[in-house]
Amino acid sequence: MTDFSDTKFSRRDLMLGLGAASLASAAGISPALADMPKGVKWVDYGNPKYTPGSILISNSKRRLLLVHEDGKALRYPVAVGKPSEQWTGMLPVTNKVEGPIWYPTPSMREKNPDLPKYVKAGPKNPMGTHAIYLGWTFYRIHGTNSPGSIGRAASSGCFRMYNSHVKDLYARVHFGAPCYVTA
Repeated sequence: MTDFSDTKFSRRDLMLGLGAASLASAAGISPALADMPKGVKWVDYGNPKYTPGSILISNSKRRLLLVHEDGKALRYPVAVGKPSEQWTGMLPVTNKVEGPIWYPTPSMREKNPDLPKYVKAGPKNPMGTHAIYLGWTFYRIHGTNSPGSIGRAASSGCFRMYNSHVKDLYARVHFGAPCYVTA
């Protein structure tokens, strides 16, 4: 398990993370209930430690929260890393890609040398339709071509979502938004 709690980020990274909450609040990210995909829920979440625009992921509960104002959050179900691949800490959102290309990580290729060098965007892509990159790592929040994995510990450390859910989150999340991952 990797713990990013002592990870050093540059001043720019921290400013992006702090600015994301202000941007999210100013952008009016609270949607109407009718605009959300099936399975996404408005929930009460009154922890003032996390500012609007923050992403919270619980490995044990297998859910992702997008914090809004007024003690509310959007809750999405996710697949998390296998127990040996789970990590905790904070990483900022550093990139967003619609139609991502999947490249197996070096550790994936080491475990399975027969993996393709990459998979183009499309229905066979394990990253689904959208990807939200966390820090300068191989970790992402992304869609999946394996929706049966949602709610399970199934990935190599990334967070999988239904494609309709990641598309919704992708539209709401801003660059620099802090993503906090807990056990």
